[in-house]
Amino acid sequence: MGLEIESRESDSPYVERVWRSRSSDVTEMMSVASARFDLVFWEERGETHVAVQGPETRASVAPVPEDATFFGISFALGVSMPHLPFERLVDGNLLLPGATRRSFHLQGSSWHLPGYDDAEAFVRRLAQEEVLVRDPLVASGGGPVSWVSERTLQRRFLAATGLTRNAVRQIDRARHAAVLIRDGVPAGEVVHRLGYFDQPHLARSLARFVGRTATRLAQADPAEPLSLLYRSSASPHRIDG
Repeated sequence: MGLEIESRESDSPYVERVWRSRSSDVTEMMSVASARFDLVFWEERGETHVAVQGPETRASVAPVPEDATFFGISFALGVSMPHLPFERLVDGNLLLPGATRRSFHLQGSSWHLPGYDDAEAFVRRLAQEEVLVRDPLVASGGGPVSWVSERTLQRRFLAATGLTRNAVRQIDRARHAAVLIRDGVPAGEVVHRLGYFDQPHLARSLARFVGRTATRLAQADPAEPLSLLYRSSASPHRIDG
């Protein structure tokens, strides 16, 4: 009942996480902010759909199709599709054409639909065909480095993510805080560990990026579940506020 989500880590430098889910008797979820983009496949009422889901800069309530199955690949920080304008994908998505149960179209070519267990092989082919590229500087979180200017660093973050380096860091910190609180770490300890000014600062961050208070994070809410929530593996080092 509700939204069942299963996910796993990946050994691919291009992939942050692979996930799948199934909906039942739920109409909406709280979509948590994310600095990464996803390639999402789902089946609803016998039809297959594929979309690129862009980064999300704040939490928002999202509809959940009834009795649908989903599979997704969350790409690592610094990975992008050069043919797509990422600055226009932020807080949006792009439905890809020609989707069937076997294939879909991406950058003018037909691709076989991957599965939960062979996602890395599919991503490897995308990288070989340069549909995917990876900026190692952005992938490392952007610092500390001395051989590149701040302006160049920001430009590369915008090109790879559609977001500023500081925005990525704020989103990742809020996600990390939510994971800690959900795992039972007291809010005061989270403030200390992650460098928030105080508990009100933490509360504002959670409200903006996670859509939950610390109290609600500790309680499961099947009527309005959260989207996939995990601690991101890399993030920028500097943060302002």
